Amino acid sequence: MVISTSAPAPGSGTAAPPPRPRSAWSEGVERLRAAAVTEPGRLRIIGAVLAALVVAFGAVTAWQVADRSGAAGDVVHRSQPLSADAASIYRSLADADTTSAGGFLAGGQEPRTVRERYEKDIANASRLLVEAAATSGGNADSRREIALLGEQLPRYTGLIEQARATNRQGLPLGGAYLRYANEQMSTQLLPAAQRLYEAETRRLYADHDAARSWPLASVGTGAVAVTALVWAQRRNYLRTNRVFNRGLVAATAATTVAVLWLAVGHTLARSGLDEARAHGQESLKVLNDARIASLQARANENLTLISRGAVLAEDKKSDKYDVDYARNMKDLESGLAEALRLADDGAGRAPVEQAVVDTRQWKQRHAAARATDLKGDYELALPQVIGGTDRNRVSWDKTSSGASFDAVDATLERAVAQEQREFTEAARGGLRALGGLAAGAVVLAVAGAAAALLGIGRRLSEYR
Repeated sequence: MVISTSAPAPGSGTAAPPPRPRSAWSEGVERLRAAAVTEPGRLRIIGAVLAALVVAFGAVTAWQVADRSGAAGDVVHRSQPLSADAASIYRSLADADTTSAGGFLAGGQEPRTVRERYEKDIANASRLLVEAAATSGGNADSRREIALLGEQLPRYTGLIEQARATNRQGLPLGGAYLRYANEQMSTQLLPAAQRLYEAETRRLYADHDAARSWPLASVGTGAVAVTALVWAQRRNYLRTNRVFNRGLVAATAATTVAVLWLAVGHTLARSGLDEARAHGQESLKVLNDARIASLQARANENLTLISRGAVLAEDKKSDKYDVDYARNMKDLESGLAEALRLADDGAGRAPVEQAVVDTRQWKQRHAAARATDLKGDYELALPQVIGGTDRNRVSWDKTSSGASFDAVDATLERAVAQEQREFTEAARGGLRALGGLAAGAVVLAVAGAAAALLGIGRRLSEYR
């Protein structure tokens, strides 16, 4: 028996297999290929691509401008104020330590104004710590330092109260309590405040860098969109000999305006932020460091009289606090020199120049008081440092080193206020330069995409 394996003959009645179903994607590609071979089809594809490019440009611009505007807003409203508050916390703590030492030198009946100044410093530091804790956000470094300061500050104030109570009783143990409190301030509180200031300053610089970085994706997308629109108009001219297509011209104009607005606005924002950093924040940092050095110098000057040579420097010969005073004064002088270099106008230079004069006078008066103390005449050296006193106030002599310190502190406070105003004005100018740009880019992009579609639609109508 032979079995045939040959194919059925044509017309034998056997049905052919059904064609395989095509996917929606393959059908779409097939239709696109078919449309691409006709001019109306090509125009529809060109219109869709142009509209997509213009809309993409608007979306990317809105995203990147909003991101930079938010960073600039953080510079003005969050990170720089937090950095300034951290510097104020340090200054308040240092001034409290200096004031407590000055009050101790005044004797058992501490002058009322000295007590009020100390309490004001502690209250200000406590208030700023609470505000910093509420606004520091997710900055782990800042939260850690704020927690440490909140824990150590009550301990410090307790030691000061013990020193004050013992001093009123005329017991020499009060000086030991005061030195221990100063050690707590110098080794724990002030370093923590310094680290807090550095953490907030780093965040300020990070926000500044984020705000001024170029929106490259937006600029690139805008350049591609404008190039495509110009190409479409040239193609239209070559095929029709018509110079202008109103829709494409309007789309090109809208996109070009958005690109120029982006370039000019961001350039102005960068300029304002750079000016704020160069002529504001850098000067503020130098001035804050100089002010801190002056406070530390004053505290060490007071402690030199309080310790009476009980604490020696590493050479085991010199008074530790007097050595520290000399180092602080050197830092103060170098800081003032740098602040003068950074000052860009008379309003910024004037208080710094006065601080230089007052610092020079302070050094002279300190040298005179120190020479008197080294001769063994403590009673004469004391008013040369703290001035004459009565029950309710300290009336600084015109010749006391305390008067010079107060003059230096006051002029540095004016200098800091001036640079703070310059920073805020310049940074707000940079922020204003970005105002409305994100929304404007979206509006122009939508208008440009619509104009491009209308322009292409006008050409398509010629084929109907």
